[in-house]
Amino acid sequence: MARGTGRDFEEFYQANYGVTVALVLGVLGSRADAEDVAQETFARALARWPRLSSYELPEAWVRQVALRLATDAGRRLGRTVRTSLRLRGAQTAAGPGAAGAGPGESLAFTTLGPALMLLPLREREVIVLHYFLDLPVERIAHERRIPVGTVKARLVSGRRRLERELGQRRERISDG
Repeated sequence: MARGTGRDFEEFYQANYGVTVALVLGVLGSRADAEDVAQETFARALARWPRLSSYELPEAWVRQVALRLATDAGRRLGRTVRTSLRLRGAQTAAGPGAAGAGPGESLAFTTLGPALMLLPLREREVIVLHYFLDLPVERIAHERRIPVGTVKARLVSGRRRLERELGQRRERISDG
């Protein structure tokens, strides 16, 4: 089949849409937001498909765009939450995804999701890319355009934060 055809894009979309939603879900914690970002990402990919189809790894381009859009969406969500809290005069609020998993979200994400949302975005991205998408450190470094050592440091720091948070959650559950 010739690269760059509509059928070719359809196959690419079918093979990568679910993975892209999972990636963004891990970063944002909201299935609806993840699907919105994935749809926007693939709309952009379709518009560039004649060029994008010639890439060795067009899915890497999709991941890059999806993560940029997720970062933008996360920043907007953060500003919205902070503004809402100021207007209400509230001191605390649950993070995104804290209400539980929606349809189609895995048990692992239901357990990890709230703790994952507490990580800084940069750590969350590399944790999701490495552990959810099973990408090697070198691939993450290349795609995110950061040194391998930075990826490793973010993985270590993110894992430590997750361990602390999950340990605290276990203690709260056993005390309750």
